[in-house]
Amino acid sequence: MIRYLLLALLLALPAQAQWAPSQPLRIIVAYVPGGTTDVMGRLVAEGLAARLPRGAVVENRGGASGIVGSEAVARAPADGTTLLLAPSAHAVIRELYPNISYDPETDFTPIAAVASTPYVLIQHPGLPSRTLAEFVAHARANPGRINFASTGMGTAQHLQGELFRRLAGIEMEHVSYRGSGAVRADLMAGRISLMFENLAIMAPVLKAGELIGLAVTSPQRSPLFPNMQTIAEAGYAAASVEGWFGLLGPKGMPQEAVQRLNALVNEQLAEAATRTRLDAMGARILGGNPDDLATLLRAERTKWGQVIRDANIRPE
Repeated sequence: MIRYLLLALLLALPAQAQWAPSQPLRIIVAYVPGGTTDVMGRLVAEGLAARLPRGAVVENRGGASGIVGSEAVARAPADGTTLLLAPSAHAVIRELYPNISYDPETDFTPIAAVASTPYVLIQHPGLPSRTLAEFVAHARANPGRINFASTGMGTAQHLQGELFRRLAGIEMEHVSYRGSGAVRADLMAGRISLMFENLAIMAPVLKAGELIGLAVTSPQRSPLFPNMQTIAEAGYAAASVEGWFGLLGPKGMPQEAVQRLNALVNEQLAEAATRTRLDAMGARILGGNPDDLATLLRAERTKWGQVIRDANIRPE
């Protein structure tokens, strides 16, 4: 009997190791195209498409600060064919919208963390400031007359702006946009004064001198802009945070699917070509096992949930 059980286990192992979806993998990005979440989603989809027999595609389902796309994944069959490429804002969405139909932790299966990226505090050159200290002085002298933008209520850009506003003791008005494209256009045109945005997205316009970078939020200076101070160097160490991106599936996914997808993502992240692309974005590779992503989700919810409560942030 024991011999037959061992034989059955040995026969089952290759099937688990070779798990593959029965149809093209759908990676949902819960935001409109053009932002860093979209870029990361397409990078992961490209890697999985090259490793799975039926490929992988990205589907943008933007709206309601990521709720629309995330809800679609939470309700999808837990067969591993529909996944969510989630930004760090996913972890705190229920702190803002307690009545949404899903829980960002318990209704999803963590698969793999992908990468983290620093934010950069950017301003339109129409403001008189050219350093972070000058901006804070200007904002304090003009309370409520400066606006800062985000790509949606409760997004990392929004929460980062709220945290910095409180730490610096300044009054700014928050303006929420539906996605990255529109907010960047208004920032370039001067209709918006300031925002935190992923350094990867803003690097080209910063290098061109079209916008001014005041500080990066990474613990160390970015190799992309070695002369730009960190926000900690400017005296706001508590605002030194990075955004991250992770791959999630619906609750109840088969473990063989989770393990296979985790292995494939980590395999892609170990490739020199992937590292080169992420380095060019100023991103830091994460990877690791599903539990690492679950831990990250819990820590993010605890930290930013407190910021939301302290700032009394409510949906607009």
